[in-house]
Amino acid sequence: MKKIGVVTLLASFALAMAGCSSGGQTEEPATDSSKAASKGNEKVEISAVGSTALQPLVENIADIYMTDNPNYTIVVQGGGSGTGLSQIVAGAVDIGNSDIFAEEKDGIDASELVDNQIAVVGMAPVVNKDAGVEDLTTEQLIDVFTGKVTNWKDLGGKDQDILVVNRAQGSGTRATFEKWALNGAQSIASQEQDSSGTVKKIVAETPGAVSYLAFSYLDDTLTTLKVDGVEATTENVATNDWKIWSYEHMYTRKDAKPEVKEFIDYILSDDVQKNVVEKLNYIPITSMDVTRDVDGNIK
Repeated sequence: MKKIGVVTLLASFALAMAGCSSGGQTEEPATDSSKAASKGNEKVEISAVGSTALQPLVENIADIYMTDNPNYTIVVQGGGSGTGLSQIVAGAVDIGNSDIFAEEKDGIDASELVDNQIAVVGMAPVVNKDAGVEDLTTEQLIDVFTGKVTNWKDLGGKDQDILVVNRAQGSGTRATFEKWALNGAQSIASQEQDSSGTVKKIVAETPGAVSYLAFSYLDDTLTTLKVDGVEATTENVATNDWKIWSYEHMYTRKDAKPEVKEFIDYILSDDVQKNVVEKLNYIPITSMDVTRDVDGNIK
């Protein structure tokens, strides 16, 4: 079986990632050829559904894996973490991608699932570049997203109405943002969107718009807000100085087929963690200085 390395594929993916609003261009990493997990010519199909924050990463890794394993078809779709968790519990998909622990989602029996934590994702509040603000306190951020403040001039910005663009209910990105950025407050929304890519486009093009995105979607078309003077960086996530982050979970059923387990093992390999996960603005699990459990306890 002919091997094509991560370097060659990531170079071809850089433009595609930019087109789907993945945030910045991907550098070509130096790496050995990726190791195909399965051998043989039998057709294998794997479906992964859920988190749109995780979607760009899984799509890129799936493309690399399918090139190394042409007998594989891996379909990756969004829909939100709630959809991913519901679909994997129902047995409708092979992998449920989620930004939140299964235990945090009502109606989900986490005991039926295997939690594969494959990366960490930082998330940040973002505003249209013309809003005229760059740094908010936590209290100000809560006031913006709960509708207490409705004009950027009240926060030192332009005389411009604030338009809150929210993710839909069931979004793990929304749940993470409300829990860790808004201290559990429920955000209002002038509109709700199912896709992080759509949120990015709206905020970039709409005066006064504000929302939140995973680091993988951030670029210079938006202003990424500091919170209490702290910048949204992977280094600050690793130490928990930036608290708006979550694990990226790829949930499987306990009776998952071997090919699914092999694909996830491939994602957790040192080669992929260092040369794909990190390059696409996610954080390898091994790069974290802290751990956080489902109850929010930091160790």
